[in-house]
Amino acid sequence: MASIREMRLRIKSVKSLSQVTKALETVSASKVRKAVQANSASKPYAEKSWKVLLHLARQPGRNSLHPLLTERQEIKKVLVIMVTGDRGLAGSYNVNILRNTLIHFDNLGYPVSYICIGRKGRDLLLRRKEKVIADFSDLTNPATFIEISPISRMAVTKFLNHEFDKVFISYTQFYSMTNQQPIIRQILPLEIDLGGKGFNVVHSTQKAVFSYEPDAHVILDEVIPRFTAMQVFQAVLSAQASEHAARMMAMSNATSNANELVGLLTLQYNKARQQAITSDMLDIVGGAAAQMNNE
Repeated sequence: MASIREMRLRIKSVKSLSQVTKALETVSASKVRKAVQANSASKPYAEKSWKVLLHLARQPGRNSLHPLLTERQEIKKVLVIMVTGDRGLAGSYNVNILRNTLIHFDNLGYPVSYICIGRKGRDLLLRRKEKVIADFSDLTNPATFIEISPISRMAVTKFLNHEFDKVFISYTQFYSMTNQQPIIRQILPLEIDLGGKGFNVVHSTQKAVFSYEPDAHVILDEVIPRFTAMQVFQAVLSAQASEHAARMMAMSNATSNANELVGLLTLQYNKARQQAITSDMLDIVGGAAAQMNNE
């Protein structure tokens, strides 16, 4: 059994650890609010862009409207943008994204390359000897559209140059503080759901009427690349919110476990101290009794 001094030191170290986890929980709570607010602020622009794009895509000859809308007849290579975190201490957040991505694409039958957003995903993929063509890390929280634009521009350029025939994004969708789910979406060629549902956008049932100046093709050249960037942007914001929510929950659980452990250790410490005091008192009483007998 550990000595009283060792138990006292262990209680002190666990208390210090609980203070660290509590601080990380507080920081993550602040960051997740910022990420959720940024995600909500970007939705009006995304919704209007989607309505314009949907209206154009409903026109005859959709596949000939723009190269980013055209489905390739033969799929040779696939590009995946995988969004993870730069840091750990977020429970199974990063591992869940990697597992979901590899399960989906390992049996796809096509060569798969990756653009990594976040160091954790990059390190995990390189450890598995997957092909990583680019990585972006240390994004601000919340990320800005300027930071995300080079990522979407790279994906669009490689798709238009026929280096890849499909582009997907794998990230964690934020639903609530306790519910985040890893999902995979195709972003190129841009999937148009003619039923009216878009990418993380709530739509009204009203039919919008648009007039275009100078013409639809010029609008498409601007809207489609921007909307592709908006998809990546909203995915990153959602992933950041999910990461901080997962870290907040993990740190909350760690703090609770540390406090529970401190209680158990304190109980053991008190028992050991009481036993030591009782033993000392018995020694004193025994010594006194022996002295009285000798007298």
